[in-house]
Amino acid sequence: MNIGFIGLGIMGTPMAGHLIAAGHSLFLKSRRSVPEALLAAGGTACATAAEVAERADTIILMLPDTPDVEQVLFGAGGVAEGLSPGKTVIDMSSIAPLATKDFAARIAERGGAYLDAPVSGGEVGARNAALSIMVGGEAETFARAEPLFAAMGKTVTHVGPVGSGQVAKVANQIIVALTIEAVAEGLLFASKAGADPAKVRQAITGGLATSRILELHGARMIERTFDPGFRIGLHQKDLNLALDNARTLGLSLPATALAQQLFSACVAQGGAAWDHSALVKALEALANHAVGDAA
Repeated sequence: MNIGFIGLGIMGTPMAGHLIAAGHSLFLKSRRSVPEALLAAGGTACATAAEVAERADTIILMLPDTPDVEQVLFGAGGVAEGLSPGKTVIDMSSIAPLATKDFAARIAERGGAYLDAPVSGGEVGARNAALSIMVGGEAETFARAEPLFAAMGKTVTHVGPVGSGQVAKVANQIIVALTIEAVAEGLLFASKAGADPAKVRQAITGGLATSRILELHGARMIERTFDPGFRIGLHQKDLNLALDNARTLGLSLPATALAQQLFSACVAQGGAAWDHSALVKALEALANHAVGDAA
């Protein structure tokens, strides 16, 4: 297929690379220059998002936030200017579900199809083509795009109509944040009580408390490796979506609000670009003790 890919950051670059490796022709646009590795692999750089839409049959977006997606789709030189009937827009960013429905309607007015397909799995999942991809949109459109998702992800689920993928991603981000917080509390408790947190982590990975977050982010907390990964600033954005939509729904999410406050404490220490596993630093500041310190 002729595929457009807009947004070539930590996640987008390896995702685009997998599509090239799968034999697709890629037309590429990024806020910064297109990575040389993608050009060397056969990708084509485009000057504008409109040019990407003109040259591709399916246009994929992988952008930071809702305003970025709106600008790339409908701003000057945006996708909408180059879109013709019959083409498909796939937004793999994590953005507001209600805005997603609006964007899909505006693309439909121009004769295009639309899928929202946010991902989970972080940089490691993107590099290894092991992402979990949650898709909202028409079943027929999903079926056409499924081979593209298979090239980038391990678990691909058609959740329901447009916006459903974003709802699933918000739910995912709630669970991830609260699990990071739980792992951080557990390891901090173990360390302060005088046990080796690495040995505690090893012991509990064999029981009911085991999780990918305990395995991966627990190791980050112990080894003090907080380069992203998935930045705290981006996870804050996702929790804002959760809390804003919860207010609209008349829903209380008290633990989500707590996790957001702990992320805010990290940001106050200059940590917006830390990996989200660094949430442990906020708890460590409260305890005046770091995971791994002597009790």
